[in-house]
Amino acid sequence: MDRFIIHGGHRLRGDIVIGGAKNAALKLLVAGLLTSERLVLRNVPRIADITTMRRLLEQHGVTVEDIEGDGGTLAIGGNITNTVAPYDIVSQMRASILVLGPLLARCGEARVSLPGGCAIGTRPVDMHLKGLEALGAEISLEGGYINARAPRGLVGDRIVLPFASVGATENLLMASCLARGRTEIINAAREPEIADLVACLNSMGARITGSGSGTLTIEGVEALHGTTHSVMPDRIECGTYACAAAITGGELRLIGGRADHLGAVVRTLEEAGVEVFQEDDALRVRRTGALRGVDIMTEPYPGFPTDMQAQFMAMLSVAEGASMVTETIFENRFMHVPELNRMGARINVHGSSAIIRGVHSLSGAPVMATDLRASFSLILAGLAAHGETILSRVYHLDRGYEAVERKLAQCGAQIERVKD
Repeated sequence: MDRFIIHGGHRLRGDIVIGGAKNAALKLLVAGLLTSERLVLRNVPRIADITTMRRLLEQHGVTVEDIEGDGGTLAIGGNITNTVAPYDIVSQMRASILVLGPLLARCGEARVSLPGGCAIGTRPVDMHLKGLEALGAEISLEGGYINARAPRGLVGDRIVLPFASVGATENLLMASCLARGRTEIINAAREPEIADLVACLNSMGARITGSGSGTLTIEGVEALHGTTHSVMPDRIECGTYACAAAITGGELRLIGGRADHLGAVVRTLEEAGVEVFQEDDALRVRRTGALRGVDIMTEPYPGFPTDMQAQFMAMLSVAEGASMVTETIFENRFMHVPELNRMGARINVHGSSAIIRGVHSLSGAPVMATDLRASFSLILAGLAAHGETILSRVYHLDRGYEAVERKLAQCGAQIERVKD
């Protein structure tokens, strides 16, 4: 099991290339199930979750081919021969639930294990199932599996989501592409990754309007065809490295970063005393003065993303004054707090809120990653801390960030990956 050893106290300066978005690429891979033709995806991140999704798609019978030899361009194609998504793969990654809609739409049946992933909350799949039932699916739960059938095919309907769920929006969106008639998804999630999925599906022959809004309208078609699509840059990776520049008092040029994708993250960085500039195809982030405490509440897009909460908490632990972070998306996403406190942070959790009282400096310590985003919050703390930080369980980090130690080291960080 790998660990990171970090010696903090160095300002980061230089360029970091932002990779393809994990939260877009996983769903785009699944979209390959909607056609027997070849879907080529460029700018695919080389991360563990992509490897897991490849395994899942391949066991459904489709091929996933590396066509440029570096894992960054993949081609998905072929006929589905198996409609069962097994527990041993689905339990590793929550995004696996997204094969349910495409399998059901294309094959008329699917048997999918209830999902796993990071232990940051229950994240029920009720909205996925109720939405598919509205489209005419027959669904039962048995032995930890979702059994879904649509022997007469799916039929469009009006679906109102009680919450702007990203996963439910994506699952229902893909299923609706091959349903008969018109489907409306009301209170759809508005994340940029969904707009990226819509763009790819429309390029495959889908008829979807309303991208970027809270209402998606889908006119079903009989079949989709292949296409070539480039995965959008990862806004969460970009925001994370922006926090690295901020917490170390450095300056980074994040190549591929887009301020219009980050929205509330950029505004909050600026409130905290961080300068953010869009320069053509890059985002420049720098801090020259002191960090200031700010209050944050996570919300569905375009609000502040829950996937940036842990990184900002690490940054705010060394800001002047007090900050409050309120988590409204997941009920168990403060597991990094005890580890930050081990490094000298002063954070108290009260229900769904955490009060952060900024300290002058952090101290290196042995810490343990608990989930994907929490992993990087501890790296950020280690970059700013005096002394040595040893971060264990970095397999969480490898699920969603590519070449972390290389990207940070080339900008002046002292970070090394070692094997136990």
